[in-house]
Amino acid sequence: MKTLRSHFRTATLALCAAGLFAPQATALPIVVPEQNRPIVLAASDCYAIGQQVAEQNGGTLAKASQSTRGGQPVCVIVVLVPGKDGQRPRRTEIVVPLN
Repeated sequence: MKTLRSHFRTATLALCAAGLFAPQATALPIVVPEQNRPIVLAASDCYAIGQQVAEQNGGTLAKASQSTRGGQPVCVIVVLVPGKDGQRPRRTEIVVPLN
């Protein structure tokens, strides 16, 4: 029983280490042969939009994700805006159309 735990612990540590050294996924344009128009993955678009929204609101970007609302693709942006007089930051959720 003790060796099983030891093997499990070793395997878990190996998987965690592999995750740290794995290359990060990046969003690259993909060309569709029929239309010859590049398609950029939406996650990077939402992140870029989220950074702009956070800058406009004077806060920091906490989360940017893609969603569908009313049949339309949107970015759900969560911004942490600093509180007044040393209070906690306010969490603001902003929905922006993905265009």
